[in-house]
Order: sequence, then structure tokens, then C-alpha cells
Amino acid sequence: MENDLKIFAYSYSDPLISAAPDASIWGWEIDRVYQDLGGRFQLQKLLQDCQQYPGAYLLVRRLAELGESVAEVGDRLAVLESLSIHLIAIEESVGSHDQPLRRSELLQVLKTVQDSQRSQRLQQGHARNRVKALPPPGKAPYGYRRGKDRYTLDRSTAPVVKEFFDHFLLYGSLRGSVRYLQKKYSKKISASTGQRWLTSPVYRGDLAYQNGEVVLDTHTAILSRDEAAQIDRLLRRNRQLSPRAASAPRSLSGLVTCGTCQSAMTISRVASRKADYLYLRPTACLRQPKCQAIAYGEVLEQTIQQICRDLPVAVVQVPSFEGIKPGISAEIEAKQGILDQIPALVTRGILDDETAALRAYKVRTEMAALQARAAQLPPENLKAIAQVVSLPQFWLDLSEAERRFYFREFLRQIRLIRTEENWNIQLVFIF
Repeated sequence: MENDLKIFAYSYSDPLISAAPDASIWGWEIDRVYQDLGGRFQLQKLLQDCQQYPGAYLLVRRLAELGESVAEVGDRLAVLESLSIHLIAIEESVGSHDQPLRRSELLQVLKTVQDSQRSQRLQQGHARNRVKALPPPGKAPYGYRRGKDRYTLDRSTAPVVKEFFDHFLLYGSLRGSVRYLQKKYSKKISASTGQRWLTSPVYRGDLAYQNGEVVLDTHTAILSRDEAAQIDRLLRRNRQLSPRAASAPRSLSGLVTCGTCQSAMTISRVASRKADYLYLRPTACLRQPKCQAIAYGEVLEQTIQQICRDLPVAVVQVPSFEGIKPGISAEIEAKQGILDQIPALVTRGILDDETAALRAYKVRTEMAALQARAAQLPPENLKAIAQVVSLPQFWLDLSEAERRFYFREFLRQIRLIRTEENWNIQLVFIF
């Protein structure tokens, strides 16, 4: 290539779909990069400059970026050909250093352009819906109906979803909540569907799109923010357990580990004519002789006693999050203030409708990210909860399923430490 030949690069990006590309994508030493975002003003400047440098090289990502229609792209290809511009589309393998785009390739190229622009128009339609916070295409999630511009509660099915959430919040068992739904309402769903319900932004009053962005407060929620944060904490705890242990009826399931052989301990039931007995035994003990089983009731009793003694002390040592959540709330309020100002800016002519909608969309997705950060923090009333949970009578009044919920809210692991003549337990709190 002669040294006096110019190398230009041009890119077009729709701000609704993507940002401008990084300058490093071209892989060539570029004399000048022309970038358009929304309009095509830089393209007109490029065509003018090409008249001064006939025979120059022009790099684009895709040929469809040269116009809004096949006819526009065809016209600009003709202009570039008349100026002997060597056109190379780096993402479509059209043209190359030694063999730029030839006229004989135009029919195939224009077919590619047509397909690309059809795909782009579809993406633009979805993007405009996102900016307007409209629901994505398809059937409304169970519990909702499609309204004119948002989801509305389905009065016949929303209570079913709410009871599913309430059951999970009470017992912390996904499979148990699925079975409860089938038993009470004859509504049969899979565990994977129940998992999607528990994590779906839709039931929290938000919309999530395929690009991963979430827009806050777009419709009536079935699940409150506090309930959603509690569900997220329960799901994080359950991920550390096997699926069977996560939904097992016994409160110590999946929590106890033998400190001697490092094996997890499972619950075994031994039946006799007079009574049934429960034991905790290691599942994979390699010692000889093997570590002995321990009576379940004794471990449970000692666990409750130790929680009542150690939990208040452990909570006091938790790093203070008091300043973090108010700070996040203040940021969310500030962004809400920006949203409130946008209509006035449109009225005064400072922003046009499209720019205002795009700005509002970005602010609302930023608010969603802040809300997600706040949900990761421990509950604000953790110390007050610890005071109640530290009362022995509190535990005695609970069922096994309810104890399981509270154990997993505070405990990461229960280590059973054996001595020559006895044993004791060591609690590992989650904080």
C-alpha cells in the first residue's frame, strides 16, 4: 500500500441499541475515524472528504451502517465506487486489503444489507419499547395480564403467586412451596419455574429485558422490596446446600458437619415398636472405626442453647451498614429528582421527546442497580431480630420447618467437635 493513501473508518450506532465502538476494533492505522450516533452527519463529511482522496481505503463494521435502507446503501456504494474508494466491511468479510469490494459482489452484498437492516429495525422496535418502559413481547407472566402499556394484576391468579411467596418466606423451601401450591390450588409448576418466580423482577414491580437491564417500578408489585430482599438471602443460603437438604423437613438438615472426619452429616431415622429415633451420622467417614452417630435431639437442643448465648455477641461484631443503606437511598432519591425534572425540560424545549425518553430510561436502570445493591445488605433491624431469637422460649414455640428457616437465616454451618468422652458443637454464623 502506498504511503500517501488515506485510510478512513466509519461507524454508525443507534443510541437505543448500542454505544459507539472503541477505536481499537479496526486493526489498522487509521488516518481518521468518523462516528455517527443517531444521525448521519459524519457520513456526509466522510463522503465529502473522499472526493479529495480518491483511491482511499474505507473500513466499516457492516455495510448496513451506510444507510437506513437498501436503496440508501446502494446509492452510497455507487458514490464510493465512482471515487475508487476501497471499501472493506470487517465484520462481514466483504473486501480485503488485496481485494476490496467489487461490483460483481453487489447483489450478494445488498441481500446481506437487507437482512441486517431488517434485524436492526426489529432491535430498534424492542429498544423503543424498553425506553418507554413497555413490557417485552409475549405472554404476561402468571399473575398478570397485559394492559395497554403495562402489566396489570390478574385478580384470579395473583393471590396464588402471593401465597407461593408467603410459603417460601415462612419455610424457606422451594420444593415445599411448589408442593403447597399444587395441594391447595391444584396449580402444578416445576421447581425451575418456582425458582424463576422467586428471582423474577416482574413480581417485584420491575421489568427486565433481554439485554440484562432492569427498569424500576413499572407496574404493581406482588412482592414488596423487603420480602424480595429476604427471598434473595434465603436463596443464597440454600445454594450452599444440596437440593434435598434445602427442602428437608428437619431443621438441622444440611447444616451439621463432623469436625473429626470433615464429612457432612445426614439424618437417619430408626424405628422401634415403642418410638422412632433420629440420629445424625457422617455420610462419608473414612476413619476406622467410623465416627459414631449422635442423637438428633441432643444436637438440636445444644444448638438452640448456643444460639441464645452466642448470637447477640456475634451480631454486635457485624460491621455497621447503617451509613450505606441511607446513602444508597439518597442516591435513588436524587435520581428520582432527575426524573421529575425531565418533563419540564421537554416543555422548555431543552430536550426533545426521544432524548428525554432515553435519558429517563438510563436513570431508571441506574436506580434499579442501586436498589439491587441495597437488597444485598443485611436487614436493618438485625440487632432487634437477634434479641428476639436469643430467647429460648422463641425456639420452643416453633415447628421444625420454622426452626429450619431461622437456622439458615443466621447459621452457615454447625461443626460437631468430638472429644474422647463427649462432644460439643461450634456455630459458624453467616456474618
